[in-house]
Amino acid sequence: MKRIAFVVFSALALAACAGGPGKLPDAPPAGEPAGYAGIDSGQLRVAMGNPAFMRKESGGTEMWRYDGKDCKAFFFLYPKGAALSVQHVETIPRPQDAAADVSCLNRLRVDGKATS
Repeated sequence: MKRIAFVVFSALALAACAGGPGKLPDAPPAGEPAGYAGIDSGQLRVAMGNPAFMRKESGGTEMWRYDGKDCKAFFFLYPKGAALSVQHVETIPRPQDAAADVSCLNRLRVDGKATS
């Protein structure tokens, strides 16, 4: 009986690790669009304006979303010293071979302000 309980517990533990809450999605394709990775939050605001939505996560990370007529951009900022810096960028839609569509990012950049 103990062996059956161990097998059931092990199977449940593996299932939880494989797809339970908090599981990270598959990693996006490698590479970040030029000019965004490593910039700080102030530089991002100058380039894109105020985000349509911001979400603060544990550990001081933030996600900033910019909305356009035909695409959305997501900037993932992480603490770097006393500031936040962009470590990853994604767009919807996105090309199959990259996490972000540069043309979407360019459309959202209009005189340093994102369109909504």
